[in-house]
Amino acid sequence: MVMAQVLSRSGNEVTISVTVRLEGSLLEMEAAIQEAANAVGCCATEEALKRFDTDGRPMRVGAIKLTARGRDPKPYQTPYGVVEVERYVYQTSRGGRIYCPLEHQARIVRGATPLFASQVSHKYAQLNVRAVQRDLEQNHGRKVAASYIQNVAEWVGTIAEAKEEDWDYELPRLTGGIATVAVSLDGAMIPMADSAGYREAMVGTLSFYDHDGERRHTIYLAAAPEYGKQTFNERLAREIARAKQRYPEARYLGIADGAASNWAFLDQHTDRQLLDFFHATEYIGKLAQARWPKRGSEDKRAAWHHAQSRRLKHDHSVIDELVAQAAQLSRRSSLSQTLRDEAYSAWTYFNNHRHHMDYPGFLAEGLPIGSGVTEAACKSLVKQRLCASGMRWKDTGAKIVLSLRALTNTAGRWTQFWQKIDQFGAECAC
Repeated sequence: MVMAQVLSRSGNEVTISVTVRLEGSLLEMEAAIQEAANAVGCCATEEALKRFDTDGRPMRVGAIKLTARGRDPKPYQTPYGVVEVERYVYQTSRGGRIYCPLEHQARIVRGATPLFASQVSHKYAQLNVRAVQRDLEQNHGRKVAASYIQNVAEWVGTIAEAKEEDWDYELPRLTGGIATVAVSLDGAMIPMADSAGYREAMVGTLSFYDHDGERRHTIYLAAAPEYGKQTFNERLAREIARAKQRYPEARYLGIADGAASNWAFLDQHTDRQLLDFFHATEYIGKLAQARWPKRGSEDKRAAWHHAQSRRLKHDHSVIDELVAQAAQLSRRSSLSQTLRDEAYSAWTYFNNHRHHMDYPGFLAEGLPIGSGVTEAACKSLVKQRLCASGMRWKDTGAKIVLSLRALTNTAGRWTQFWQKIDQFGAECAC
Protein backbone atom coordinates (compact mmCIF):
# COMPACT_ATOMS: atom_id res chain seq x y z
CA MET A 1 0.00 0.00 0.00
CA VAL A 2 1.39 3.40 -1.00
CA MET A 3 1.79 5.86 1.88
CA ALA A 4 1.92 9.66 1.70
CA GLN A 5 2.97 11.92 4.53
CA VAL A 6 3.13 15.64 5.24
CA LEU A 7 6.68 16.94 5.25
CA SER A 8 5.95 20.56 6.13
CA ARG A 9 3.19 23.13 6.60
CA SER A 10 3.60 26.82 5.87
CA GLY A 11 0.52 29.05 5.90
CA ASN A 12 -1.82 27.72 3.22
CA GLU A 13 0.81 25.43 1.71
CA VAL A 14 1.41 21.79 2.54
CA THR A 15 4.32 19.74 1.25
CA ILE A 16 3.55 16.03 0.90
CA SER A 17 5.95 13.17 0.22
CA VAL A 18 5.07 9.97 -1.62
CA THR A 19 7.15 7.17 -3.08
CA VAL A 20 6.07 5.39 -6.26
CA ARG A 21 7.56 2.07 -7.26
CA LEU A 22 7.80 1.86 -11.07
CA GLU A 23 8.18 -1.70 -12.25
CA GLY A 24 6.50 -4.12 -14.61
CA SER A 25 4.48 -3.03 -17.64
CA LEU A 26 3.35 0.54 -18.23
CA LEU A 27 -0.16 -0.48 -17.28
CA GLU A 28 1.13 -1.75 -13.92
CA MET A 29 3.15 1.42 -13.43
CA GLU A 30 0.09 3.56 -14.17
CA ALA A 31 -1.89 1.62 -11.56
CA ALA A 32 0.88 2.35 -9.05
CA ILE A 33 0.86 6.03 -10.03
CA GLN A 34 -2.91 6.22 -9.55
CA GLU A 35 -2.60 4.60 -6.14
CA ALA A 36 0.09 7.13 -5.19
CA ALA A 37 -2.01 10.03 -6.48
CA ASN A 38 -4.95 8.82 -4.38
CA ALA A 39 -2.66 8.57 -1.34
CA VAL A 40 -1.55 12.18 -1.86
CA GLY A 41 -5.18 13.21 -2.32
CA CYS A 42 -6.20 11.57 0.96
CA CYS A 43 -3.31 13.16 2.81
CA ALA A 44 -4.03 16.64 1.43
CA THR A 45 -7.79 16.30 2.00
CA GLU A 46 -7.22 15.34 5.62
CA GLU A 47 -5.21 18.53 6.05
CA ALA A 48 -7.91 20.54 4.27
CA LEU A 49 -10.72 19.13 6.41
CA LYS A 50 -8.94 20.01 9.65
CA ARG A 51 -8.96 23.67 8.62
CA PHE A 52 -12.75 23.75 8.88
CA ASP A 53 -12.82 22.53 12.47
CA THR A 54 -13.08 24.74 15.56
CA ASP A 55 -10.72 24.98 18.56
CA GLY A 56 -13.36 23.59 20.90
CA ARG A 57 -14.52 26.86 22.43
CA PRO A 58 -18.27 27.46 22.99
CA MET A 59 -20.10 28.89 19.99
CA ARG A 60 -23.47 30.15 18.85
CA VAL A 61 -25.57 29.02 15.91
CA GLY A 62 -28.16 31.72 15.53
CA ALA A 63 -29.56 32.28 19.03
CA ILE A 64 -28.53 28.86 20.33
CA LYS A 65 -25.43 28.45 22.48
CA LEU A 66 -23.48 25.25 21.94
CA THR A 67 -20.63 23.68 23.86
CA ALA A 68 -18.16 21.08 22.64
CA ARG A 69 -18.67 17.48 23.74
CA GLY A 70 -15.17 16.58 22.67
CA ARG A 71 -13.46 15.34 19.53
CA ASP A 72 -14.87 12.32 17.77
CA PRO A 73 -13.24 10.48 14.85
CA LYS A 74 -15.30 10.34 11.65
CA PRO A 75 -14.47 8.74 8.28
CA TYR A 76 -15.19 10.89 5.20
CA GLN A 77 -15.49 9.68 1.64
CA THR A 78 -13.32 11.62 -0.82
CA PRO A 79 -12.47 11.22 -4.52
CA TYR A 80 -9.20 9.61 -3.43
CA GLY A 81 -10.24 7.32 -0.60
CA VAL A 82 -11.55 7.31 2.96
CA VAL A 83 -10.09 9.92 5.30
CA GLU A 84 -10.63 9.75 9.05
CA VAL A 85 -10.58 13.04 10.96
CA GLU A 86 -11.06 13.83 14.62
CA ARG A 87 -13.35 16.81 14.88
CA TYR A 88 -15.28 18.68 17.54
CA VAL A 89 -19.00 18.02 17.91
CA TYR A 90 -21.35 20.29 19.83
CA GLN A 91 -24.63 20.18 21.73
CA THR A 92 -26.74 22.50 23.82
CA SER A 93 -26.63 22.19 27.61
CA ARG A 94 -29.86 20.20 27.37
CA GLY A 95 -28.44 17.72 24.91
CA GLY A 96 -30.39 17.11 21.71
CA ARG A 97 -29.12 17.11 18.16
CA ILE A 98 -25.37 16.95 17.54
CA TYR A 99 -23.86 19.81 15.53
CA CYS A 100 -20.53 19.44 13.72
CA PRO A 101 -19.01 22.75 12.59
CA LEU A 102 -16.50 21.02 10.32
CA GLU A 103 -19.21 19.26 8.34
CA HIS A 104 -21.24 22.46 8.00
CA GLN A 105 -18.33 24.70 7.03
CA ALA A 106 -16.77 22.14 4.65
CA ARG A 107 -20.17 21.45 2.98
CA ILE A 108 -20.06 17.73 3.67
CA VAL A 109 -22.87 15.79 1.94
CA ARG A 110 -23.85 12.59 3.72
CA GLY A 111 -20.26 11.97 4.81
CA ALA A 112 -18.84 12.81 1.36
CA THR A 113 -16.68 15.78 0.47
CA PRO A 114 -18.35 18.16 -1.99
CA LEU A 115 -16.25 17.06 -4.95
CA PHE A 116 -16.90 13.38 -4.31
CA ALA A 117 -20.63 14.02 -3.83
CA SER A 118 -20.62 15.90 -7.14
CA GLN A 119 -18.82 13.07 -8.92
CA VAL A 120 -21.09 10.37 -7.49
CA SER A 121 -24.34 12.20 -8.21
CA HIS A 122 -23.21 13.15 -11.72
CA LYS A 123 -22.42 9.53 -12.50
CA TYR A 124 -25.71 8.39 -10.93
CA ALA A 125 -27.56 10.78 -13.22
CA GLN A 126 -26.12 8.86 -16.18
CA LEU A 127 -25.84 5.29 -14.87
CA ASN A 128 -27.59 2.88 -12.53
CA VAL A 129 -26.07 2.43 -9.09
CA ARG A 130 -24.21 -0.80 -9.92
CA ALA A 131 -22.66 0.76 -12.99
CA VAL A 132 -21.54 3.76 -10.90
CA GLN A 133 -20.02 1.37 -8.38
CA ARG A 134 -18.06 -0.44 -11.12
CA ASP A 135 -16.94 2.84 -12.68
CA LEU A 136 -15.58 4.17 -9.38
CA GLU A 137 -13.68 0.96 -8.71
CA GLN A 138 -12.29 0.37 -12.19
CA ASN A 139 -11.52 3.95 -13.22
CA HIS A 140 -10.86 5.74 -9.92
CA GLY A 141 -9.56 3.02 -7.63
CA ARG A 142 -12.47 3.62 -5.23
CA LYS A 143 -14.44 0.78 -3.67
CA VAL A 144 -17.73 2.22 -2.45
CA ALA A 145 -20.89 0.45 -1.30
CA ALA A 146 -23.83 0.68 -3.69
CA SER A 147 -26.13 1.74 -0.84
CA TYR A 148 -23.82 4.66 -0.03
CA ILE A 149 -23.68 5.79 -3.66
CA GLN A 150 -27.46 5.80 -3.81
CA ASN A 151 -27.73 7.62 -0.48
CA VAL A 152 -25.42 10.45 -1.57
CA ALA A 153 -26.93 10.77 -5.06
CA GLU A 154 -30.49 10.83 -3.72
CA TRP A 155 -29.57 13.49 -1.16
CA VAL A 156 -28.05 15.67 -3.90
CA GLY A 157 -31.09 15.04 -6.11
CA THR A 158 -33.35 16.04 -3.23
CA ILE A 159 -31.49 19.36 -2.97
CA ALA A 160 -31.84 19.89 -6.73
CA GLU A 161 -35.56 19.20 -6.58
CA ALA A 162 -36.12 21.30 -3.45
CA LYS A 163 -34.33 24.36 -4.86
CA GLU A 164 -35.74 24.32 -8.39
CA GLU A 165 -38.07 27.17 -7.54
CA ASP A 166 -35.66 29.26 -5.47
CA TRP A 167 -32.30 29.01 -7.21
CA ASP A 168 -31.82 31.03 -10.38
CA TYR A 169 -29.20 29.89 -12.86
CA GLU A 170 -27.42 32.38 -15.04
CA LEU A 171 -27.59 31.93 -18.78
CA PRO A 172 -24.18 31.71 -20.45
CA ARG A 173 -22.93 34.77 -22.27
CA LEU A 174 -24.24 34.35 -25.80
CA THR A 175 -22.42 36.69 -28.17
CA GLY A 176 -24.19 38.12 -31.19
CA GLY A 177 -27.59 38.47 -29.54
CA ILE A 178 -30.61 36.19 -29.29
CA ALA A 179 -33.44 36.76 -31.77
CA THR A 180 -35.69 33.78 -31.03
CA VAL A 181 -36.50 31.54 -28.09
CA ALA A 182 -38.35 28.34 -28.97
CA VAL A 183 -40.32 26.72 -26.15
CA SER A 184 -41.31 23.09 -26.52
CA LEU A 185 -42.69 20.35 -24.30
CA ASP A 186 -43.43 16.68 -24.73
CA GLY A 187 -43.87 13.50 -22.73
CA ALA A 188 -42.22 10.10 -22.47
CA MET A 189 -43.69 7.02 -20.84
CA ILE A 190 -41.75 5.39 -18.00
CA PRO A 191 -42.44 2.18 -16.04
CA MET A 192 -43.77 2.84 -12.53
CA ALA A 193 -43.51 0.47 -9.60
CA ASP A 194 -46.68 1.33 -7.70
CA SER A 195 -49.11 1.67 -10.60
CA ALA A 196 -47.90 -1.54 -12.28
CA GLY A 197 -47.87 0.28 -15.59
CA TYR A 198 -46.48 3.23 -17.52
CA ARG A 199 -47.03 6.91 -16.84
CA GLU A 200 -45.92 10.01 -18.68
CA ALA A 201 -42.86 11.95 -17.57
CA MET A 202 -42.59 15.47 -18.99
CA VAL A 203 -39.72 17.14 -20.80
CA GLY A 204 -39.45 20.83 -21.65
CA THR A 205 -36.83 22.84 -23.51
CA LEU A 206 -36.03 26.48 -24.15
CA SER A 207 -33.81 26.82 -27.21
CA PHE A 208 -32.06 30.14 -27.87
CA TYR A 209 -31.40 31.08 -31.52
CA ASP A 210 -29.24 33.92 -32.82
CA HIS A 211 -30.11 36.22 -35.73
CA ASP A 212 -28.73 33.67 -38.21
CA GLY A 213 -31.05 30.96 -36.91
CA GLU A 214 -28.26 29.02 -35.15
CA ARG A 215 -29.13 27.39 -31.85
CA ARG A 216 -26.75 28.77 -29.22
CA HIS A 217 -28.03 27.31 -25.96
CA THR A 218 -30.75 25.02 -24.62
CA ILE A 219 -32.27 24.75 -21.17
CA TYR A 220 -33.60 21.28 -20.32
CA LEU A 221 -36.31 20.47 -17.80
CA ALA A 222 -37.68 17.07 -16.85
CA ALA A 223 -40.32 16.04 -14.35
CA ALA A 224 -41.65 12.78 -13.01
CA PRO A 225 -45.24 11.80 -13.83
CA GLU A 226 -47.90 13.87 -12.11
CA TYR A 227 -51.63 14.21 -12.63
CA GLY A 228 -52.46 17.58 -14.14
CA LYS A 229 -48.79 18.49 -14.77
CA GLN A 230 -49.14 21.59 -12.60
CA THR A 231 -45.68 21.42 -11.02
CA PHE A 232 -43.97 20.90 -14.36
CA ASN A 233 -45.94 23.71 -16.02
CA GLU A 234 -45.05 26.09 -13.18
CA ARG A 235 -41.35 25.27 -13.50
CA LEU A 236 -41.40 25.76 -17.26
CA ALA A 237 -43.30 29.04 -16.85
CA ARG A 238 -40.63 30.30 -14.42
CA GLU A 239 -37.88 29.48 -16.91
CA ILE A 240 -39.75 31.34 -19.65
CA ALA A 241 -40.22 34.36 -17.38
CA ARG A 242 -36.50 34.42 -16.56
CA ALA A 243 -35.62 34.16 -20.23
CA LYS A 244 -37.93 37.08 -21.02
CA GLN A 245 -36.18 39.18 -18.39
CA ARG A 246 -32.85 38.46 -20.05
CA TYR A 247 -34.06 38.70 -23.67
CA PRO A 248 -37.21 40.86 -23.65
CA GLU A 249 -36.91 41.72 -27.36
CA ALA A 250 -36.67 38.13 -28.59
CA ARG A 251 -39.56 36.34 -30.34
CA TYR A 252 -41.00 33.56 -28.20
CA LEU A 253 -42.27 30.61 -30.21
CA GLY A 254 -44.18 27.59 -28.98
CA ILE A 255 -43.58 24.32 -30.87
CA ALA A 256 -45.24 21.06 -29.86
CA ASP A 257 -47.24 18.08 -31.06
CA GLY A 258 -51.02 18.05 -31.21
CA ALA A 259 -51.85 17.46 -27.51
CA ALA A 260 -54.42 20.01 -26.34
CA SER A 261 -52.68 20.53 -22.99
CA ASN A 262 -49.53 21.67 -24.79
CA TRP A 263 -51.37 24.41 -26.65
CA ALA A 264 -53.21 25.61 -23.55
CA PHE A 265 -49.82 26.24 -21.96
CA LEU A 266 -48.00 27.65 -24.99
CA ASP A 267 -50.82 30.06 -25.84
CA GLN A 268 -50.22 31.76 -22.48
CA HIS A 269 -46.45 32.07 -22.67
CA THR A 270 -45.41 32.43 -26.32
CA ASP A 271 -46.14 34.94 -29.08
CA ARG A 272 -46.66 32.45 -31.89
CA GLN A 273 -47.25 28.71 -32.00
CA LEU A 274 -46.45 26.02 -34.53
CA LEU A 275 -47.24 22.35 -34.82
CA ASP A 276 -44.04 20.31 -34.89
CA PHE A 277 -43.34 19.62 -38.56
CA PHE A 278 -42.21 16.04 -38.06
CA HIS A 279 -45.37 15.11 -36.20
CA ALA A 280 -47.36 16.48 -39.13
CA THR A 281 -45.40 14.36 -41.59
CA GLU A 282 -46.30 11.24 -39.61
CA TYR A 283 -49.93 11.80 -40.64
CA ILE A 284 -48.86 12.22 -44.25
CA GLY A 285 -47.33 8.77 -43.82
CA LYS A 286 -50.72 7.42 -42.73
CA LEU A 287 -52.29 8.78 -45.88
CA ALA A 288 -49.53 7.27 -47.99
CA GLN A 289 -50.25 3.87 -46.43
CA ALA A 290 -53.94 4.22 -47.24
CA ARG A 291 -53.26 5.33 -50.85
CA TRP A 292 -50.96 2.35 -51.56
CA PRO A 293 -51.88 -0.35 -49.03
CA LYS A 294 -50.53 -3.34 -50.95
CA ARG A 295 -47.20 -5.02 -50.37
CA GLY A 296 -44.57 -4.02 -52.88
CA SER A 297 -45.74 -0.40 -52.93
CA GLU A 298 -43.10 0.82 -50.48
CA ASP A 299 -41.32 2.94 -53.09
CA LYS A 300 -44.55 4.68 -54.15
CA ARG A 301 -45.48 5.36 -50.53
CA ALA A 302 -42.02 6.73 -49.72
CA ALA A 303 -41.90 8.95 -52.82
CA TRP A 304 -45.36 10.41 -52.21
CA HIS A 305 -44.64 10.88 -48.50
CA HIS A 306 -41.44 12.76 -49.29
CA ALA A 307 -43.04 14.94 -51.97
CA GLN A 308 -46.03 15.92 -49.84
CA SER A 309 -43.85 16.61 -46.80
CA ARG A 310 -41.68 18.89 -48.90
CA ARG A 311 -44.74 20.70 -50.24
CA LEU A 312 -46.07 21.13 -46.70
CA LYS A 313 -42.94 23.14 -45.90
CA HIS A 314 -43.38 25.55 -48.78
CA ASP A 315 -47.01 25.60 -49.95
CA HIS A 316 -50.02 26.56 -47.80
CA SER A 317 -52.50 25.05 -50.26
CA VAL A 318 -51.26 21.50 -49.71
CA ILE A 319 -53.16 21.36 -46.40
CA ASP A 320 -56.49 21.63 -48.23
CA GLU A 321 -55.40 18.86 -50.58
CA LEU A 322 -54.36 16.61 -47.71
CA VAL A 323 -57.67 17.20 -45.94
CA ALA A 324 -59.59 16.33 -49.10
CA GLN A 325 -57.57 13.17 -49.68
CA ALA A 326 -57.97 12.12 -46.05
CA ALA A 327 -61.76 12.55 -46.29
CA GLN A 328 -61.87 10.50 -49.48
CA LEU A 329 -59.69 7.70 -48.15
CA SER A 330 -61.62 7.48 -44.88
CA ARG A 331 -64.74 6.56 -46.90
CA ARG A 332 -63.13 4.16 -49.37
CA SER A 333 -64.89 0.83 -48.85
CA SER A 334 -62.06 -1.18 -50.44
CA LEU A 335 -59.75 -0.27 -47.55
CA SER A 336 -59.64 -2.10 -44.25
CA GLN A 337 -61.31 -0.49 -41.27
CA THR A 338 -57.89 0.15 -39.74
CA LEU A 339 -56.68 2.12 -42.77
CA ARG A 340 -59.95 4.07 -42.95
CA ASP A 341 -59.56 4.96 -39.28
CA GLU A 342 -55.98 6.09 -39.88
CA ALA A 343 -57.11 8.28 -42.77
CA TYR A 344 -59.87 9.76 -40.61
CA SER A 345 -57.37 10.53 -37.85
CA ALA A 346 -55.25 12.41 -40.46
CA TRP A 347 -58.34 14.33 -41.59
CA THR A 348 -59.06 15.32 -37.98
CA TYR A 349 -55.44 16.23 -37.32
CA PHE A 350 -54.99 18.53 -40.33
CA ASN A 351 -58.40 20.13 -39.81
CA ASN A 352 -57.84 20.84 -36.13
CA HIS A 353 -54.30 22.17 -36.47
CA ARG A 354 -54.21 23.97 -39.80
CA HIS A 355 -53.90 27.32 -37.96
CA HIS A 356 -50.69 25.99 -36.34
CA MET A 357 -49.08 24.86 -39.62
CA ASP A 358 -47.60 28.01 -41.15
CA TYR A 359 -44.35 26.31 -42.14
CA PRO A 360 -43.74 28.49 -45.22
CA GLY A 361 -44.10 31.63 -43.12
CA PHE A 362 -41.78 30.41 -40.38
CA LEU A 363 -39.14 29.26 -42.85
CA ALA A 364 -39.32 32.58 -44.70
CA GLU A 365 -38.44 34.31 -41.40
CA GLY A 366 -35.65 31.85 -40.62
CA LEU A 367 -37.53 30.36 -37.67
CA PRO A 368 -37.39 26.74 -36.45
CA ILE A 369 -40.30 24.48 -37.45
CA GLY A 370 -39.51 21.35 -35.44
CA SER A 371 -39.22 20.28 -31.81
CA GLY A 372 -36.40 17.86 -32.52
CA VAL A 373 -34.47 19.16 -29.52
CA THR A 374 -37.30 18.10 -27.22
CA GLU A 375 -37.85 14.81 -29.02
CA ALA A 376 -34.16 14.02 -28.52
CA ALA A 377 -34.41 15.10 -24.88
CA CYS A 378 -37.26 12.64 -24.29
CA LYS A 379 -34.84 9.89 -25.31
CA SER A 380 -31.64 11.21 -23.72
CA LEU A 381 -33.10 12.58 -20.47
CA VAL A 382 -35.83 10.03 -19.84
CA LYS A 383 -35.72 6.87 -21.93
CA GLN A 384 -32.00 6.11 -21.75
CA ARG A 385 -31.86 6.26 -17.95
CA LEU A 386 -35.34 5.29 -16.75
CA CYS A 387 -36.45 2.68 -19.27
CA ALA A 388 -33.70 0.07 -19.13
CA SER A 389 -34.70 -3.57 -18.89
CA GLY A 390 -36.27 -4.49 -15.55
CA MET A 391 -36.50 -0.93 -14.21
CA ARG A 392 -39.51 0.22 -12.22
CA TRP A 393 -39.66 3.64 -10.59
CA LYS A 394 -41.34 5.20 -7.60
CA ASP A 395 -42.27 8.87 -7.82
CA THR A 396 -39.45 10.03 -5.53
CA GLY A 397 -36.74 8.11 -7.35
CA ALA A 398 -37.89 9.31 -10.76
CA LYS A 399 -38.00 12.92 -9.55
CA ILE A 400 -34.47 12.74 -8.20
CA VAL A 401 -32.93 11.20 -11.31
CA LEU A 402 -34.73 13.55 -13.70
CA SER A 403 -33.75 16.61 -11.64
CA LEU A 404 -30.10 15.53 -11.78
CA ARG A 405 -30.23 14.75 -15.49
CA ALA A 406 -31.79 18.10 -16.36
CA LEU A 407 -28.98 19.87 -14.48
CA THR A 408 -26.19 17.83 -16.07
CA ASN A 409 -27.60 18.22 -19.59
CA THR A 410 -28.01 22.01 -19.45
CA ALA A 411 -24.63 23.60 -20.13
CA GLY A 412 -23.28 25.45 -17.11
CA ARG A 413 -25.98 24.47 -14.61
CA TRP A 414 -24.19 21.63 -12.86
CA THR A 415 -21.30 23.93 -11.98
CA GLN A 416 -23.67 26.67 -10.81
CA PHE A 417 -25.65 24.17 -8.73
CA TRP A 418 -22.53 23.16 -6.81
CA GLN A 419 -21.46 26.75 -6.42
CA LYS A 420 -24.76 27.37 -4.65
CA ILE A 421 -24.25 24.36 -2.38
CA ASP A 422 -20.75 25.71 -1.68
CA GLN A 423 -22.36 29.05 -0.80
CA PHE A 424 -25.33 27.90 1.27
CA GLY A 425 -24.41 24.39 2.41
CA ALA A 426 -26.09 21.08 1.71
CA GLU A 427 -28.08 20.89 4.96
CA CYS A 428 -29.41 24.46 4.64
CA ALA A 429 -30.27 23.96 0.98
CA CYS A 430 -32.28 20.85 1.69
